[in-house]
Amino acid sequence: MEIDPFIFRLSIFILSIFVGYYVVWSVTPSLHTPLMSVTNAISSVIIVGAIIAALAGSSQNFFETSNIFGFLAILLAAVNIFGGFLVTQRMLQMYKKKK
Repeated sequence: MEIDPFIFRLSIFILSIFVGYYVVWSVTPSLHTPLMSVTNAISSVIIVGAIIAALAGSSQNFFETSNIFGFLAILLAAVNIFGGFLVTQRMLQMYKKKK
């Protein structure tokens, strides 16, 4: 019996959602800032790949599927990086001495 590749990939995706949820929620508060720094680094690598995908293809038609998904990936990764910096700043402000 052969497993459909779509079902196989979907089950991996669903398992990764559960694993990611339990990993993130089990992190102690003192480790959130380094975790966000790693997330920002990963998102910056995603942006490089998204720029390559957005600029792939012919220069005559910019509305191909790879260009659209590349642009969406750039937007989502940029939002992730910006949100990560905001969370990191808030976490670091918690450790500053109050005047």
